[in-house]
Amino acid sequence: MVDPLTEVVTLLQPITRFSKQVLGGGSWRVSRSKPDDPFYCVVLQGGCRVTIDDDDPIELSSGDFILVPLSHAVGMTSLDPPPEGVESDPPVCMASGEFRIGAQDEPANVRMLVGHCSFASPDAALLVALLPRVIHVRGEHRLATLVQLVRDESREQRPAREAVLARLVELLLIEAFRLTTGTGASPGLVRGLADARLATAIRLMHERPSHPWTVSELAKEAALSRTTFFVRFSREVGVTPMDYLLAWRMALAKELLRQGQGRIAEIAERVGYGSASTFSVAFTRHVQLSPMQYVREHAHG
Repeated sequence: MVDPLTEVVTLLQPITRFSKQVLGGGSWRVSRSKPDDPFYCVVLQGGCRVTIDDDDPIELSSGDFILVPLSHAVGMTSLDPPPEGVESDPPVCMASGEFRIGAQDEPANVRMLVGHCSFASPDAALLVALLPRVIHVRGEHRLATLVQLVRDESREQRPAREAVLARLVELLLIEAFRLTTGTGASPGLVRGLADARLATAIRLMHERPSHPWTVSELAKEAALSRTTFFVRFSREVGVTPMDYLLAWRMALAKELLRQGQGRIAEIAERVGYGSASTFSVAFTRHVQLSPMQYVREHAHG
């Protein structure tokens, strides 16, 4: 059986750009208003609060993992934050290589691993749009095991420490995508997969992208009325069923074109188009490049 989330994560090609250990003491606040790469945080000890844009703060405690796939304004504070508008000094790098924020002479009230990752896929923006806006995982044994490995590795000055930490964080990202299914995630692919009826339709679109799916046929497969299916899919996934199918077909087509996996007519058939010309028109409208132009600019090798 095709696993849509695995396919999306595989195409995203998540990689860790940098991470650093941060200790917070006393009452502190830091923020990042400039859009940047996807942000993540693993709380190793203690707790803190994270605010995404103008949303209500999310309280994080030991073992929690949060990932913001799209760039947003991110603010972090101690559990007992300073008055509004009061920002702490920039983090100070200590001799240990860790960074300290807030009161330098008070015991740490949080230890966390924070950083940015990136998605190597040229289609990252399209694929990230299928994911929840914020991914927050807590209380999961598998993730807790990875967090424990991160904690242990970060405390020791072993050979290849940074390389191992980078790999562990990559695993954290993938596991977080998997574990978010079934939680109160924001609209996106993960939330759609948590709905058994919608998951049936999503898996079918991934298993048979070449099939001429219609909303009515997908609704029947999901054992829902056409209207109920359309409204429920749009609410949970954040896009209409046909927009999701188009986005997935285009993502697959781009990957096949980059990899040189067949002639344009063959790729067109594999992603649900009856002719190369029909596919070319749809691809050009969606990508703003013709398939041949896309191959010239993005082909591997």
